[in-house]
Amino acid sequence: MPVTETVVPLSLPQSLDMPDDRASSADVAALTGRMVRGDEAAWREFYELYFNRLLRYLLVLTRGHEEAAREAVQLTLLRVVKHVRQFDSEAAFWSWLTVLARSSAVDEQRKRTRYLAALDRFLHRNEIDGSTVDADTDAHLLRLLESHVAGLDPDEQDLVRRKYIDGESVKAIADGLETTGKAVDSRLVRVRRKLRESILARLRDESA
Repeated sequence: MPVTETVVPLSLPQSLDMPDDRASSADVAALTGRMVRGDEAAWREFYELYFNRLLRYLLVLTRGHEEAAREAVQLTLLRVVKHVRQFDSEAAFWSWLTVLARSSAVDEQRKRTRYLAALDRFLHRNEIDGSTVDADTDAHLLRLLESHVAGLDPDEQDLVRRKYIDGESVKAIADGLETTGKAVDSRLVRVRRKLRESILARLRDESA
């Protein structure tokens, strides 16, 4: 089931516990039952009813960080697709959605923290422009990192993911690859150097 996105105003509603269009318990029971059966129209209706509401909820959880909220809402929707079941009331359904949203926000923050730690390994962020790096700069660097990681060879992407996103130890990676820790360290050095050079080249192009 594809995840679609609708336009959401950045101003927050007076109450996050009130949906944009209140659905009755009977409506929710019918809607979620159809979602379980894979009804395309039901999923479209779900997105129309809950996408904006979830995004506003996540904007509050992320303290207004729009990019983090949008990443978390996409993960939330993917988890809804995977775990949806029928609910008898709107309150129970929304409570379940907020559990998924909070979990997604935590997971996205962990991912972001690991990416930032990786950036610190690849780049001296506070030396990029001679000033303290702010949230906007971090967000831009994270986008560059994700873009350049996507351009790596598949085995290099897997190495970056396992070490810097999943947090595996060098020994665990080496055991999984049936090689030595020294060989893994050498590959990580090469990958870090490649990413550092490509990201810095991109930043130089942007500042030219």
